[in-house]
Amino acid sequence: MIEPTHTTHSIRRQCQLLGLHRATFYYTPAGETKLNLALMRVMDAEYTRAPFYGYRKMTARLQQLGYAVNHKRVQRLMGKMGLQAIYPAPRTSMATAQHKKYPYLLRDVTIDRPNQVWSADITYVPLSRGFMYLVAILDWYSRFVLAWQLSNTLDGLFCLDVLRLALQQGQPEIFNTDQGVQFTARQFTDELECHDIRVSMDGRGRVFDNIFIERLWRSVKYEHIYLYDYETVPALAAGLGDYFQLYNYERPHQSLSYLTPADVHFSQQGAACL
Repeated sequence: MIEPTHTTHSIRRQCQLLGLHRATFYYTPAGETKLNLALMRVMDAEYTRAPFYGYRKMTARLQQLGYAVNHKRVQRLMGKMGLQAIYPAPRTSMATAQHKKYPYLLRDVTIDRPNQVWSADITYVPLSRGFMYLVAILDWYSRFVLAWQLSNTLDGLFCLDVLRLALQQGQPEIFNTDQGVQFTARQFTDELECHDIRVSMDGRGRVFDNIFIERLWRSVKYEHIYLYDYETVPALAAGLGDYFQLYNYERPHQSLSYLTPADVHFSQQGAACL
């Protein structure tokens, strides 16, 4: 992203060219102390590598790496990052009355066409002096990233925003998410039901119910985010825009017979090759 004084393109036009919301340019990264940001960066990498780490194992791992931390700090930071271990855990909170429960609809279902199942998830993204949250919507069959958005808070508005962006490109038969408050919010599920989309939700603590988007996060982080030490949100947004362009249209996927997600999502020939 180029400052307006150094280009003839306005911020609005640059965001349009990058496929970003203009609000992303004005985001400031969420902050923590310098030590906590360092811990969160390490925790993010460890969790991406080993998503079965709860706060106790994460504490032990950080101590192995030489960080003098206790489990209370690790538990708080993991909560702020939205991280939980993949194993089922005792239920410690009740859903609010306005949050309708939805079953998991994808067990033993054969995924054999684009726009059969979409899924959404949120992940933590480190910056050199802060952090952001990234949400994306993925087609399960083609692995095509339909829309994504950054936010410096975990409120549900940016998730609703990215859903509306994705729905401009079509709609799925089933939409799957975890049980996070952003996705169980009435406004989000009402948007899906207004389009006659069936809502599916993972079991609590079962990250592998949404395995394809978990694999996306691993690719995004190891192939891009961890390779760059982004300092600003506009630089992060521009970099992610480039990465998702590459991911969708250039990067061959072994699971797609070395086709790209765009080949499979938009081409009947690509779908027939699977």
